[in-house]
Amino acid sequence: MTVDANDETCDQQLPLPPRPVLPDIAAARSRGPADVVEAHWQSLRLSWQWSHAVHQIRSPGRPYPGIVPLLEAAAAQPRLRRLYPFTSHFALFFSSSPSYPWTVQAGSIVPLHNGRFKVRRRSPRAVIGEVETAEEAVVLVLELLPTGPEPVITTSADEHV
Repeated sequence: MTVDANDETCDQQLPLPPRPVLPDIAAARSRGPADVVEAHWQSLRLSWQWSHAVHQIRSPGRPYPGIVPLLEAAAAQPRLRRLYPFTSHFALFFSSSPSYPWTVQAGSIVPLHNGRFKVRRRSPRAVIGEVETAEEAVVLVLELLPTGPEPVITTSADEHV
């Protein structure tokens, strides 16, 4: 039997933090791709912070990959902050398109259960390093960004994301 802490009939009711209020992506779309990117950065950070808090309540003492500090470190970098962030299986990617199919501009960063971070090249997906901190991982992924002009968000405001 699965115990759902949000189920009011559960014998072991666990108090969970309230779900965060996420940015309105539809409203951001109406303002343009740059606003979609910013709204998605905020949404990812809030969602992963909530997931981490829930994990700490439901599975105290069990490790949780460092996706929250990774998102904070990446968001602090202007070159990455201009790109659309997305996650898959805890890996963090950066795209110059805020809609599928993604146009990945750098490698990916995977927070590991041991607290370290693995950085992969975009193509071929070879591991280029494993580092101790989210900040070190962000430095490595910044080195993977294309040189030359900054990537431009390629979706217009009236396209779906």
